[in-house]
Amino acid sequence: MYIPDREEFIKGCEEYEKHEKRDTIYKAATSHVSCFWGKPPGMADGLGALLLTWNQAFYKFGIFDFDKLEDCITENFQKIESFRNRDISSLSNSDEDAIKDLFNKFCEVLQIDSGKAQGRKSPVSVAKALHLLAPKFFPLWDTKIAKAYKCYYNKNPAERYVSFCKITKDMADEVKNYISRSDKTVIKLIDEYNYSKYTQGWI
Repeated sequence: MYIPDREEFIKGCEEYEKHEKRDTIYKAATSHVSCFWGKPPGMADGLGALLLTWNQAFYKFGIFDFDKLEDCITENFQKIESFRNRDISSLSNSDEDAIKDLFNKFCEVLQIDSGKAQGRKSPVSVAKALHLLAPKFFPLWDTKIAKAYKCYYNKNPAERYVSFCKITKDMADEVKNYISRSDKTVIKLIDEYNYSKYTQGWI
């Protein structure tokens, strides 16, 4: 697994802040989920705000059913809450089944609900949703990032995501030493680096 040195990692985060103008949506969605924690309708609205912006290329063909998302949050809230305040450093093999279960359930409810693209699923949306629900634990990915870490999700996406979580845990253990002060989680900073390097090629 490739782990960047301090200079490269910080450069990636700096380039993200320089180029990416949609981070305001992330901050607003994160705040919204926190404000409405324990209230599934409000939590679903927060997730939706981020997904329909950050993954608009996917949802331009149709959106998911907010009622199904709300029901999923309600039915799985205890499991979701168990990850809420955990750090990625606490990830263990005993978490695998719970992560895969949540991933698969959110994959179902975040699929396009109507139109010609009805039934299309997005592992990218699932990772974004899980991250908002547990921002210090669940990492974000997209197609290019997943491929870069040899975790492409064309088959068995839940298992691929668990593998990506393990890789991110190892990476976080190294890069946390690069961060002097930040209001962002290590997971978010890793995503900013990955996005700059693998998705956009800014570094």
